[in-house]
Amino acid sequence: MIVRSTEEITGTERDVAGEGWRSKRIILGGDGVGFSFHETTIDAGTTHEFHYRYHVEAVWLIEGTGTLTDLDNDVTYVLEPGSMYLLDEHERHRLEARTKMRMMCVFNPPVTGQEVHDSSGAYPLVAATIGG
Repeated sequence: MIVRSTEEITGTERDVAGEGWRSKRIILGGDGVGFSFHETTIDAGTTHEFHYRYHVEAVWLIEGTGTLTDLDNDVTYVLEPGSMYLLDEHERHRLEARTKMRMMCVFNPPVTGQEVHDSSGAYPLVAATIGG
């Protein structure tokens, strides 16, 4: 059994931030469960483009408002608390946060926690070391 709080991982290697976003990586590939689970916050007034070519991502918005644009199909969705989206076709997408957005994210395959978005917005596919 794994029990963790976001408080205990704050300030550790599982707490990763970039310009306008922060990801607290609660479950990672090294935990050996086949997915990773993150609490991600996006700062109000920021825009981010992502393209997870190697991962399927499910996102549930807990607080905040914004829009999600599917850049492959030119469709925009309004996001508010309770909204969920699934990037099951590896869609290129843009998030625009009107207010600070807090969301829970699941990645499959799991991320290791050390990935950095490349110039296309993607995470590289990195094999996790179980227990590491």
